[in-house]
Amino acid sequence: MVNQVQQVDGSWLSCRGDSSGASNSSAESSKESSRCSTPLLDADRSDRLREKMRKRIDSGDQWFSLEFFPPRTASGAVNLISRFDRMGSGGPLFIDVTWHPAGDPGSDKETSSMMIASTAVNYCGLESILHLTCCNQTKEKITGYLAKAKHLGLKNIMALRGDPVGDDWEDEEGGFNFAVDLVKHIRSEFDEYFDICVAGYPTGHPEAESYEQDLQHLKEKVDAGADFVITQLFFRPDTFLKFLDDCRAVGITCPILPGIFPIQGYQSLRQLVKLSKLEVPEEITKVIEPIKDNDAAIRNYGIHQAVDMCRVLLDSGKVPGLHFYTLNREVAPMEVLRQLGLWVEDPRRPLPWAVSANPKRKVEDVRPIFWASRPKSYIYRTQDWDEFPNGRWGNSSSPAFGELNDYYLFYLKSKSSKEALLQMWGEELKNEQSVFEVFTCYITAQPNRNGQKVLCLPWNDEPLAPETNFLKDELEKVNRRGVLTINSQPNINGKPSADPVVGWGPPGGYVFQKAYLEFFTSSENVTALLKVLKKYEPRVNYHIVDVHGHNMTNAHEMQPNAVTWGIFPGREIVQPTVVDPVSFMYWKDEAFALWIEQWAKLYEDESPSRMIVKYIHDNYFLVNLVDNDFPLDSCLWRVIDDMFELLDATPEPPSDEAGL
Repeated sequence: MVNQVQQVDGSWLSCRGDSSGASNSSAESSKESSRCSTPLLDADRSDRLREKMRKRIDSGDQWFSLEFFPPRTASGAVNLISRFDRMGSGGPLFIDVTWHPAGDPGSDKETSSMMIASTAVNYCGLESILHLTCCNQTKEKITGYLAKAKHLGLKNIMALRGDPVGDDWEDEEGGFNFAVDLVKHIRSEFDEYFDICVAGYPTGHPEAESYEQDLQHLKEKVDAGADFVITQLFFRPDTFLKFLDDCRAVGITCPILPGIFPIQGYQSLRQLVKLSKLEVPEEITKVIEPIKDNDAAIRNYGIHQAVDMCRVLLDSGKVPGLHFYTLNREVAPMEVLRQLGLWVEDPRRPLPWAVSANPKRKVEDVRPIFWASRPKSYIYRTQDWDEFPNGRWGNSSSPAFGELNDYYLFYLKSKSSKEALLQMWGEELKNEQSVFEVFTCYITAQPNRNGQKVLCLPWNDEPLAPETNFLKDELEKVNRRGVLTINSQPNINGKPSADPVVGWGPPGGYVFQKAYLEFFTSSENVTALLKVLKKYEPRVNYHIVDVHGHNMTNAHEMQPNAVTWGIFPGREIVQPTVVDPVSFMYWKDEAFALWIEQWAKLYEDESPSRMIVKYIHDNYFLVNLVDNDFPLDSCLWRVIDDMFELLDATPEPPSDEAGL
């Protein structure tokens, strides 16, 4: 909730330019899970943020939330999205993204407030609040931004007046001058679609005539339709607790969340005092001054001070959750949350793939397996769908996948720099075997010849999933010989849904998987593989396709094959992952293009390294195999072994013998 007007010590610090207030919290009953924003398998449960808060308050389950600001550069946007993924793993109830007027906040730029908040919701699965201010904006412009936010799936707004451009606030002609008017406008134009948050000031807003007057302004915002309050930062727990009691005394009954700012640097703290007009208590300055040149010492003190203050707040029984001003940093907030016991990396997943928090996708519970490691890409390519599969994928003759030509989009980029990728994938490739070694190092987590660990591939920007450890030895063996795996899962027969590695869904259930293997390999290998596969039918289904779309399969042309499903108390069988033949052809385009877009283009045109990658792109095949007999040990490794045995026993065929 710290609006940014000036960069200091790598951080943006300011007071909230808002001296008027609002919120009327009418709690409806809700059965929705309140951890982060992930939907459950039940489509009819409310997913409103205010209802998640109500449920947590009723249960006594305390929570935390995080604030971020938009970065100034495209690379900063990539890094911030990676931070969302990491900090989202600890279970924040929501995040919020500040409105930065200098950064064209309502535009489609990758550094805009609108796009950062939209990405958090749609691609990171985080419940998100978008800040919106009155500063330099007409009523029509504000309405347009709200309509755009709604279209993008955002459903929470932080309504603020905003900081003045100069020293003093100047009336906005054709706009709003107080946050209460913005709250009223949102309710008038969009009814109850948005949950609305407003700002509170534990010591009173600097522009208010008095503390008591500022409380009345806050009540006006509450009465106008806001749902909850987040406060400006403070340094003593008693400051907030008094403010909370005073709010209750004037009839403000909605949730009021304290804004927590772990001190992380001397200069940033000084600038904070200047911009926010807050006074730092003497007991803090006495500790900070002697260590002002020691950033690590100040950060450690800031963590200690924040933990002590938060414990007092939580132990009071009056504070249901804490809101952290992160300054886009993670070390200090995460450490504070760990010491408080609020940071909980829950291994349970509502579904076996990463979900979106867009409200129109809340019923979605089935996806093709091909995008398992590229969920952001899948969400991007299906963003224009009017409906999403629920219960069954169905007979899908024409899923309308959007084209993926925008590999440059910040939320689809690798978080690794070009230099880091070259160190992992090879500054210079000698031959196809060099590529085999890259895949093998990724599987084994062993350093490459340059001593660099391969932490990602074009098809997976993260280290291997835990369940892949079940397959690591076999995967290493086949990758060394040119079966370049990009997706796999072991067979599972009735593991508890609470299993920390393969479990998903509600407790008390059981999950199942068919063994699945997807890889690129040469035409020579495919020739032998087709011969071998004949003796494994119908147990093994396969799809084999080249870059031009020449497709070979023994599966139904339109019928999907469920490869993951779960059985849960009081529910129908859920099958969230399928091998869909039509979707595979759309995935094929993306999978092959990644060879060029993310690997070959690292090298100069016509360079030997680039030509090696291009040769694989042009000549290899993409293969997926499904072992339908899931109760038995997977036969897919025997299939690959038989393929190599056949190749070793016979002369190499001419390059066109496969007839592919």
